[in-house]
Amino acid sequence: MIKSEQASLSVIRIAAITIITIFVLTVGVFAAKAEVKNVKIVLSDNCEIEVLTTKTKISDILEENHIVILPEENVFPNLDAEIADNSKIVITGLTQDAAKVMALAEESEGISLDKLLSSYNTVVEKIVVEDEEIPYETITKDASNSSSGNATKVLQKGKTGIKRVTYKIKYQNDIEIERTKIKEEIVKKAVNKIVTKTTNRELSASDRKASNASVTTPTSSSLAKKVEGITPKVVTLNASAYTASTCGKSPSSSGYGITASGVRASAWYTVAAGKAYKFGTIIYIPYFANKPNKGWFVVQDRGGAIKNNKLDVYMNTYNECINFGRRNLECYIYEV
Repeated sequence: MIKSEQASLSVIRIAAITIITIFVLTVGVFAAKAEVKNVKIVLSDNCEIEVLTTKTKISDILEENHIVILPEENVFPNLDAEIADNSKIVITGLTQDAAKVMALAEESEGISLDKLLSSYNTVVEKIVVEDEEIPYETITKDASNSSSGNATKVLQKGKTGIKRVTYKIKYQNDIEIERTKIKEEIVKKAVNKIVTKTTNRELSASDRKASNASVTTPTSSSLAKKVEGITPKVVTLNASAYTASTCGKSPSSSGYGITASGVRASAWYTVAAGKAYKFGTIIYIPYFANKPNKGWFVVQDRGGAIKNNKLDVYMNTYNECINFGRRNLECYIYEV
């Protein structure tokens, strides 16, 4: 009986040893299959860590090392990718350029991460202050008069100004890729160039006679005072200009320079208007406010081509009439 029990215990020991041996061998097989890998992880703050792992999936490796991916971060290769030994996992902030690298990586199979990152360079921003020239303008003034000849005279020389401009400039690979103006201040103002241009013709005898005629006329201030309290009618009239020599009369004629109202025409005072405007009607024209009469006229003449929507302004010389031409002017009509 004792021998039988001893035989049973030997069998049990042999079975236990066999089971343990099989378990150890199985674990060894799995361990052999689960190869340990050396992986480098580059964090978004540029810190690097190296880990040993038997995991192959990116997400499992990060979880194993307690690394949490923030919403604004991105991972390359992506979280579902499998990784090989001596590989690298890169975590970046999702800037516009980083996103481009990721997109390129996803589209370009066979391109290594190191090769992609070698072409990716951080964008550098700098504040730059630059002095820039302000070009001057040229202003031309008409200085036509009664003398003959053409001439241009410089009254004031032009000078360029300087402005100080502050820019925010972005560089990549030391190449400027974007420039934004932040502020601008004038250091020195530009000085405009001013020239006078004279285009003249020799006056005819009739023009000289009309120009030299001495006629006493009321002043503009007296005309303005005369219409105080009267509400004008504002109309737009098509205005032209005339002088004594354009009225078809000879300088030797007794009616030369005499208006339809019987008085002698006066430059910057007399106008010819249609019959709707009685002789003596006072007209203020803002366009002529800088002339000797300050823009005040009196209706003293008529004309065959002068209708109620037209106006003819008497001037001293034919040259003045040509320079004025024809234009629509706002007129303030005062019925006195």
